[in-house]
Amino acid sequence: MKGYRPPTTAIQEGTTSSIYLPPFRIDVTVRPGVPHIASRHRIAKAVKATLDAAGAPGPASIGIILSADDELTELNVAHMGASGGTDVLSFPFFPPEAFPPHEHGTQGQRDPWVVAALKQAFALPPGLRAHLGDVIVSVERAIVQAERGRGGQTGDVQWTAVEELLLLTVHGTLHTCGWDHDEPVEEAAMRAMEWRILQSVGGHAELAEPEAASAAGER
Repeated sequence: MKGYRPPTTAIQEGTTSSIYLPPFRIDVTVRPGVPHIASRHRIAKAVKATLDAAGAPGPASIGIILSADDELTELNVAHMGASGGTDVLSFPFFPPEAFPPHEHGTQGQRDPWVVAALKQAFALPPGLRAHLGDVIVSVERAIVQAERGRGGQTGDVQWTAVEELLLLTVHGTLHTCGWDHDEPVEEAAMRAMEWRILQSVGGHAELAEPEAASAAGER
């Protein structure tokens, strides 16, 4: 799911590691008590692959927060107007126009006027980066969904909790880059992009590329 305001719940709690994978800095925060099921560097590599695939402008930073159901539930209510929890929430800081178009899953050229405006937006003093947004993932829910065989893009894939966590992270990062799944064509393109990214980072070797989009519950 995608929101449009930065999260406000306990944003300073936890330990943060800044991982530099040029031209991006990926700030991975782990909330207290959240199990470490994947290394921060592995998560950062998946995020970097996603930013590259989505044509994210750089240099830039992005925040990845590994949390639990309680925080996701509170944010889901406060920022999405929804009841109950969810597995991932995204808070993009830039509009979809900041990224290349991706209709039907194909990358295109940005409008030259948009490019010019973005150059101004990203014209920061040396050493500073534009912040693309924040992605908050419930590690707790990733583990449960994997254990129950309710993982993957269709909610019925049987794989590990690590693979589920990587998918949710990729999914949330794509949302910060202007991707969505409100329409069938958009959903099919987004699912296919997620599959390609997971393949590129060794997310799941046996995962078959989706032939058609399927609703994935909370995603």
